[in-house]
Amino acid sequence: MTSAHSKLYSDDVSLVVVVVDTNPFFWAAAALPFADFFAHLIHFVNSILLLNHLNRVVVIAAGVSSCAYILDSSDVSPSGGVGVSDTFDRASRKAEEFIAQDARATAGNGSVASANAASLLSGALSLALCYIQRIFRSGTRHPQPRILCLQGSPDRPEQYVAVMNSIFSAQRSMVPIDSCIVGTQDSAFLQQASYITGGVYLKPQELNGLFQYLAAVFATDLHSRAFLRLPKTLGVDFRASCFCHKKTIDMGYVCSVCLSIFCKNQKKCSTCGSEFSRVMPDLNSMPDQSK
Repeated sequence: MTSAHSKLYSDDVSLVVVVVDTNPFFWAAAALPFADFFAHLIHFVNSILLLNHLNRVVVIAAGVSSCAYILDSSDVSPSGGVGVSDTFDRASRKAEEFIAQDARATAGNGSVASANAASLLSGALSLALCYIQRIFRSGTRHPQPRILCLQGSPDRPEQYVAVMNSIFSAQRSMVPIDSCIVGTQDSAFLQQASYITGGVYLKPQELNGLFQYLAAVFATDLHSRAFLRLPKTLGVDFRASCFCHKKTIDMGYVCSVCLSIFCKNQKKCSTCGSEFSRVMPDLNSMPDQSK
């Protein structure tokens, strides 16, 4: 694999991979309808393509049970606005088809409950990184890549290891992960992703003006960001989520084989099946060391 430091980049040419949360359980209760959200997204994609005709945008839909590509600007006809409009119409139809297909797959999975259903963020990040690596290997000069996550669903604790692996892969490849939270809760996963990879984390206060937030903060290429004062995250939640009770913990036990995290001492890892012969003390019964 080619080293990230040896790649040649075009300063003003961007490759933006947008990960869109299409979780129907979230959008059913969201303040902003999904149709309006998708309209903001299309305007944002169009603004990036207008900044430079060499810019490329890829949109990945992250559902509850699956994820897929729904837009690739490289397929847009260079003839003009008609080709772009037709491509966006096809992207809207692909998004509707994907949501219906993902809903059928979710309905067949009895373990998914609407109360705590989350989107498949880990799979979408993997698709985004695979696409970027494919562009890296296509030539000697590459656009500046970055990933933008438009997330509304809550974090899924069982995706913790997969998401962190994707974050570290992006860091190694020098790919910033930007995060725009359209839900009511902050995402600890994306806070860590933006902090580790050098991206921007933003939680807009007014979703009706989502396009203005996207255009003002996330449309700028990486070279120009050095001259702008972009929003900075005030606090990052670095706590992990346990695999046994799906809750955020400050102290816990880690499997030395698969790195699964547990809030209580376990005799056997529920993820990989490794048995722990050494008896560890209960963290809940230990005295407070902060005093």
